[in-house]
Amino acid sequence: MRILVTRPQPDAAGTAARLEAAGHRAHVDPMLIVEPLPARLPEGAFDAVALTSVNGARALAERSELGGLLGLPLYAVGRRTAAAAPEGFGRVNVAGGDGEALVALLREKMPRGSRILHVCGEDRAVDLGAALVGDGLSVALFELYRARAADHFSPATVAALKGRQIDAALHFSLRTATTVVNRARQAGVAGELASIDHFCFSKSVAAPLIAAGWRAKVAHEPTEEGLFALLQR
Repeated sequence: MRILVTRPQPDAAGTAARLEAAGHRAHVDPMLIVEPLPARLPEGAFDAVALTSVNGARALAERSELGGLLGLPLYAVGRRTAAAAPEGFGRVNVAGGDGEALVALLREKMPRGSRILHVCGEDRAVDLGAALVGDGLSVALFELYRARAADHFSPATVAALKGRQIDAALHFSLRTATTVVNRARQAGVAGELASIDHFCFSKSVAAPLIAAGWRAKVAHEPTEEGLFALLQR
């Protein structure tokens, strides 16, 4: 199968390699470009650190403030984020792969009055502060990166779509899926993308594709393994 991969680098390259190893052909065209932000660590003490993305984990590893956070409990949205986190945190708690699962885990584990540092990007799929305020938990944001939408599809992607050389696409985030729809319309290839299968991380990721009239299938769990399981059906 010839599969379009639009997630940011370096993850796109890893997914492409895995697809090739499974006998597929990968066409990589990242629709988000990750850029660091000059954020300042919020003042005060924290009782835990929450990570909601691999990009946030990578960005934190490069920050000088990391040393002052090590030893705190870490709450990661999923296994990949936990694996990408710097070493040295206290107890590592791993949620089920999405923001809703992380909120539930924090609600279960953290005592009222706790203050959580949310290491995140400029755009967030989940507002931990709003979700947890009724549980007596406060959240401070440490925005370490932004994910900028790509300006357009590459000429190679447009040519591949118009030549019917792509059979399916993988979608890992709502932002990426939304960008794909917008850039497809911009390039005049929305019809071509409507004729292929779209494999999605979650129902929310699939929403803009379904709204565009595209065929979207949702993984049984919000992980890359879940997406690859769809390819085997």
